[in-house]
Amino acid sequence: METGIVGLPAPPLENIRWIDENGDERSSLTLAELGQGFKILYFFQDWCAGCHAHGFPTFVTLAEEFRDKGVGLAAIQTVFEGSEVNTFDRLRENQRRYGLRLPFGHAVAGSGSVDAAPAIMEAYRSGGTPWFVVMTCPPEVPSI
Repeated sequence: METGIVGLPAPPLENIRWIDENGDERSSLTLAELGQGFKILYFFQDWCAGCHAHGFPTFVTLAEEFRDKGVGLAAIQTVFEGSEVNTFDRLRENQRRYGLRLPFGHAVAGSGSVDAAPAIMEAYRSGGTPWFVVMTCPPEVPSI
């Protein structure tokens, strides 16, 4: 599979269960809600050692650097394996662990296949975790 969707419109954030910046469950999140400027999505899994050793520290640095600069950020746990560990409850734990007051989502694969990936991973053609998506256009014409 080819990874990334450079130059293509950014897909909507669908089939994701969300918590808000306070850790409370919320309704769906749209790209437009992340603001008019750049947007960064961070795909992770709770049990992913690289996500905690490299991905989250990088995401925390980005969140601190771009705070109050109009950059929208969200983290999405993309569960393509280990569903018994990578649970919805882990969202709030990771949000607190890293001091990230921003939306966290939980996306699971829709089929029972061992090779199934969540729809958001397929839409953005991500290669696994950790994975960053950077969007550069306004939400009316979002692209990667």
